[in-house]
Order: sequence, then structure tokens, then C-alpha cells
Amino acid sequence: MKRKSLEYREYVAKLVVNEGKKMSDLSRELDIPHQSISRWVNEYKQKIKFPTPQEDYITPTEQKKRDDAYQKRIRALEEENEILKKAMHFFTKKPE
Repeated sequence: MKRKSLEYREYVAKLVVNEGKKMSDLSRELDIPHQSISRWVNEYKQKIKFPTPQEDYITPTEQKKRDDAYQKRIRALEEENEILKKAMHFFTKKPE
């Protein structure tokens, strides 16, 4: 069996831990022994107890959460920008 990269193993483990996928289903779909996935999940759970600052591969749910947070921040910044534009326009008017 070909050895899988650390990133791939973590991605599969995240699918189990974060996405709620069943190990047996992933084992069948990805043609990976159940014991390997179980070991990867245990290693991942150990790793998240002591997180590292970098994270290369994320699950679809994690990506959606990030996207939603970015969109919320963009809307807030756009609103602030509009308020500042109106204030600038108001304060730069010449008195009549």
C-alpha cells in the first residue's frame, strides 16, 4: 500500500471528526483500511489538543464558516465606508 501524505491523512481524519463521516464509509469509498483511518483519527484528535498555527487543508464545512465570516466582515466594512463617505460629504460642504 502506498503511504499517504500527512495532509491527506489529516483531511480524512477531519472528515470523520468535524464532518461526522463514518470511518467504514470512508474506508470503502477511499479504499483505505479501517484501521488506518482509525489511527489517523486518533492522531488528529491528539494534534487538535495541541494545535499548530498552520492549517493547509480544510473541510467544506470549515471553508463555508470562513467564507461566511469573511462575507459578514465585508458587509460591516462596506457599511462603515458608506457612513464615512456621508460624513465626509457633510463636513466638506461649504456653508451657504
